[in-house]
Amino acid sequence: MPKLCIHESYGAPADVLRVVDGPAEQPGPGEVVIRMEAAAMHIADLRTITGADTFRFPLPRTPGFEGIGHVVRVGQGVTTPRVGDRVFPALASGTFREEVRCRAEACMPAPEGDAVQLSLLTVNGPTAQVLLDDFADFSPGDWLIQSCGRYLIRLARRRGVRTVNVVRRESMIADLQELGGDVVILDGPELSSRVAAATGGAPIKLGIDAVGGAATQRIAECLAPDTNLVSYGSMSAEPCHLDFYLMFRQGITLHGLSFARQFRRRTTQQVREMYARLAALMASGELVTPIAGVYPLDRVVEACAHAARTGSEREGKVVIGFS
Repeated sequence: MPKLCIHESYGAPADVLRVVDGPAEQPGPGEVVIRMEAAAMHIADLRTITGADTFRFPLPRTPGFEGIGHVVRVGQGVTTPRVGDRVFPALASGTFREEVRCRAEACMPAPEGDAVQLSLLTVNGPTAQVLLDDFADFSPGDWLIQSCGRYLIRLARRRGVRTVNVVRRESMIADLQELGGDVVILDGPELSSRVAAATGGAPIKLGIDAVGGAATQRIAECLAPDTNLVSYGSMSAEPCHLDFYLMFRQGITLHGLSFARQFRRRTTQQVREMYARLAALMASGELVTPIAGVYPLDRVVEACAHAARTGSEREGKVVIGFS
């Protein structure tokens, strides 16, 4: 009997999650059943489990926004994917379970390659891609500044866009330089003057912030006039701080990013082509991310505790692995 994680009420993972045996999933018309290989765990998963504001879903449910696996059963009318095909399940289909049932048309083809790395594709990869595509008109040699997105470094480099990468720990500098970051610099006072010195005063055409709080303001101070600043995370758990007069005088515009919203501006074919490009880069090893730990489903509570750590206590992504 396939195992699944059940989330029945909001609270600490140790109090509200349990792993149980369930019946084999049976696909309805237009559906497939996927035997999971790996499922990524994100901060958003932890927030849905605790019931943070704007992260509440009807309960009971199975957590898990993304992952990878093979189709084992198909419903009436499904011609693709076929049994045996490797796929990414539909986003937010409850991937912390051995068998996932979802709409066939919402699955994306997945390549061969490391299941643990590929399990992170459907959220992190397109987030980096739309940040690069949708908020600035880049030419080769242009600069952006960001708070430490590893995929973004590699995708920008492929386009000839140079990156300033702002980090919160000195231990990260050598790693991001090796990855291809043109400038890697420690966050802190006088960031804008240090960035200007490191880039030769080049105009910076896009700011990307995943930290929030005062870090948002420091990145904004580095930007060229009439530039977008995009917030796509809040590692500090603080609202973005951005001075009105900086926006007023410099024309800085702050955007909040939802890659799902950016996808609505694209056709289904364009989205599928994006995923195919990213999957190929990940399968080839060009897009990689550190893995902090891989846990079996029976240890999902431990996995949540690991994923909740920050900084040097985690140093990578947490993944649920299925044998």
